[in-house]
Amino acid sequence: MADVDYNIQLIGFPSTKVHEAVAPNEDGSVTIFIDKNITFEAQQKRFLHAMKHLRENDFDKDDVQAIEAEAHRP
Repeated sequence: MADVDYNIQLIGFPSTKVHEAVAPNEDGSVTIFIDKNITFEAQQKRFLHAMKHLRENDFDKDDVQAIEAEAHRP
């Protein structure tokens, strides 16, 4: 998924614990949803976090805890 097309949507998330989400689209692209209620700097950080998941093909893996642990390493 490293070379996948993506689009970004700024939305309000109902939870204060979630600030981004990634959803696959029928055409093979993905949509990255980012919380519109956080700072621009935080939005950039969440975007980079989502892109790291895409580069690492994390959506093809099963162990969510291991995926997040790896994604949060510098």
